[in-house]
Amino acid sequence: MLLLAGCVEPYVPEVAPGEASLLVVDGYINSVGVSTIRLSRAVQLQTTKSAPVEAHAKVFIEEEGGAQYPLTESQPGTYTSAALTLPAGRPVRLHFTTAGQREYVSDYTSVKVTPPIDSLSWRTTADGLQVYVNTHDDSNLNRHYRWTFDETWEFTSMLKSVLEYRKGQITYRTDNIYNCWASESPGTIRMSNTTKLEKNIVSEQPIVLLPYRTPKLSIKYSVLVKQYALTPEEYAYWEALRKNTESIGSLYDPLPTQLTGNVHSVADPSEPVLGFIGAQSVIEKRLFIDRKQLPSDWPFVTGYETCTLDTIPRPHDPEPPSPQEVLNFFSTGAAIPIFEYQPNTNIFYYSTPECVDCRKRGTNVKPSFWP
Repeated sequence: MLLLAGCVEPYVPEVAPGEASLLVVDGYINSVGVSTIRLSRAVQLQTTKSAPVEAHAKVFIEEEGGAQYPLTESQPGTYTSAALTLPAGRPVRLHFTTAGQREYVSDYTSVKVTPPIDSLSWRTTADGLQVYVNTHDDSNLNRHYRWTFDETWEFTSMLKSVLEYRKGQITYRTDNIYNCWASESPGTIRMSNTTKLEKNIVSEQPIVLLPYRTPKLSIKYSVLVKQYALTPEEYAYWEALRKNTESIGSLYDPLPTQLTGNVHSVADPSEPVLGFIGAQSVIEKRLFIDRKQLPSDWPFVTGYETCTLDTIPRPHDPEPPSPQEVLNFFSTGAAIPIFEYQPNTNIFYYSTPECVDCRKRGTNVKPSFWP
């Protein structure tokens, strides 16, 4: 056993300098709505900096033998179109020229119409709360599917602060730092196909698993699921990407494979480019889960379990700080007053901003879709 363990060594792949700055094309052509395309460059594995963006490019969507639709740079490296309606089955592609005057195109792909999401469901399991998606396509035009999801949850800080330090004094608080909402858009790849099924039905496809002790379910949780119909070629690309990013790490996992997308350099078709541009409509459906819907034995977890509460001055302190020293204590912002120990005692409960100000973990602006 010791000899076998000694044979395991970390593997660091050699990457040629040119491959470390590969062009990365991220996005899709939304046939009914706004398309967003992000252009960036790949970075070395050991790099901690964010990937550099490919700014000031000229980007447009074009129909085969037809119209062109420009995309504008909404922020560096991110390009958005106007709301479009592209005919189903029409071949379209992405066409862009970088600031360095290198021209790229994606392969033409026929616009697909994504079928509706029938429902989103959930149930508790031994591992947590599992959310599922259900869909079908009676036309049998779509057999390959991908899903993404955005999470939002409501939460509160450890305690509600009714006091604040402002302009050299302790006064009643006027802003809300107790009720907040947080959001997350995981990059998890969720896919399924019905090619081996008699009926084109996707039943209870797992989308997201919420751990048993997650703070996301302390009050109310919402997940917005987006469904995409894919061509077999686009599905194969995403499946290879999923295996490369999620199924590598153990002895029996598949080896990484070279990703081959559908974006090419016009001047040098052999230049590797990362990304696959598909064209489809996108279907969305939102699910809400309220704390009251969970089993009675579901643990109540807030994420503030390690927070502590203290007072200044401490009751019965033989040498309490002066009133001015108390104000100085709060003036640094390292502690937030919560409420008074007893009326007119000038003894204040306090804790750290991370425990009292919910904006450290989210926003106090209620989302427009929240009930």
